[in-house]
Amino acid sequence: MQHQIAMFKFTLGNGQSIGPAALQSLWRRCCGTSEVSVGRDTVSSGSRGVTYSLYAPQHLPDLERVEMRLRRMLEEDKLSALLIPLHRV
Repeated sequence: MQHQIAMFKFTLGNGQSIGPAALQSLWRRCCGTSEVSVGRDTVSSGSRGVTYSLYAPQHLPDLERVEMRLRRMLEEDKLSALLIPLHRV
């Protein structure tokens, strides 16, 4: 497996969440590879209490298209996400 780095972080709207298996599946479909992983960190304050992290190989092809697919798939799943890109090629 290639070394993975954080590509995106995001929070969801109040009362929204996504489980690890669903998030992993969504992220795999966005990237077109199974060589990805996900993480979840709980933040103690504020209304957006969970930050999700999406990891992929450093040289993931066509990152802009991956980001567009990610935004579209989150929207299709009715998830209101504040997406933060972390890595630009």
